[in-house]
Amino acid sequence: MDKCCARALVTGKVQGVWYRRATQEQALRAGITGHAINLPDGRVEVLMCGEREAVKRLAEWLWKGPDGARVTHVEFEVIETHAPDEFHVG
Repeated sequence: MDKCCARALVTGKVQGVWYRRATQEQALRAGITGHAINLPDGRVEVLMCGEREAVKRLAEWLWKGPDGARVTHVEFEVIETHAPDEFHVG
């Protein structure tokens, strides 16, 4: 299976709108592990590890987010890291 990990920094109205929890729900449905964490500057950091196509679909979803979110920019980078066993929010 072709697996990868990617990190995304999501900018816009993404805090206080259930963005992290909705991202977790999407990730769990797709079998992706990682995290969604609020950053002090108002962005959300998302770590996504799993099957390459599933990570790609979640990465595309990050541009939309849940109702109430207004995403203005998403910065991605593929990273080499040990894939976590679960997906958590913080």
